[in-house]
Amino acid sequence: MKAEAYLFAGMAAFFLVTDAVYIWLAREPAGGAALTVSFGMSAVISFFCAVNYRRKGGRPEDRSQSEIHERSGTIDFFPPHSTYPVVTALGMALMALGVVYGLWLFLVGAGVTAGGVLGMVFQFTDVEA
Repeated sequence: MKAEAYLFAGMAAFFLVTDAVYIWLAREPAGGAALTVSFGMSAVISFFCAVNYRRKGGRPEDRSQSEIHERSGTIDFFPPHSTYPVVTALGMALMALGVVYGLWLFLVGAGVTAGGVLGMVFQFTDVEA
């Protein structure tokens, strides 16, 4: 993950410099906004990779002398079927429709989306109600 963190940090730096030059020369908001979002997304991915490298250490893929069997075994936890992604998607659709049809529908969609996201986050916690 260390190499990926450096790769995306370089991309983030490129987008930041390009964004600054673009804003200075073009004086046009849409391109500046797109480059700012590109910088933000690259920085988030770089941060994620760096934190995972610090937490989990190096992977067998990072060493040239590693063997295939070093990567075998349980990879991670994958949840079973869940309805929360569908609820979240429905909430986002309601929010998008709320932009067109009114604030009341947007707020209903925000509530449904919040319920779906919170359901996904806390679905596998061991909290007793």
